[in-house]
Amino acid sequence: MSSFLWWLPQPPVAIEDARVEDAPALAAIHAACFQREWDADALVALMLDPMVSCLVARRANVWGTKSPIGFLLTRAAADEAEILTIAIDPNHRGRGIARRLIDTAFRRLYRDRITSVFLEVDAGNMPALALYARLGFVKVGERKGYYAGGSTPGASALVMRADLR
Repeated sequence: MSSFLWWLPQPPVAIEDARVEDAPALAAIHAACFQREWDADALVALMLDPMVSCLVARRANVWGTKSPIGFLLTRAAADEAEILTIAIDPNHRGRGIARRLIDTAFRRLYRDRITSVFLEVDAGNMPALALYARLGFVKVGERKGYYAGGSTPGASALVMRADLR
């Protein structure tokens, strides 16, 4: 928001199902967060997969538009799900948006009888690790040298699981 409107309260964040037309904005957010970015076409292909769910966090602005500021992709199979990616615009981090996205996804996955949720995270991503620990994720594996451009070259990916039931 512009600095001349500092006195206005921040509009609330809405968590909604993403739409295909959101893909370019989501791709831009992903590119701002990760070296290995997903383009809009890849995101559309995922969104059209019936096993994939895409939630988007939107913040209204003073002009009434609701712009995407973060998103989460999950894929379900049998009674398990995987968080494929979660990305929050760097200008909106630290405000609980990732937690709200995951909480919403967990409620939906629980409703769909999912028992466990898995994810992979860069072992050096301390803010993400702290959030995942608060949400009940535990380390169940490690892939050494998985991320070419992670927190350090060749950073490990931690495989984490949270049980919903």
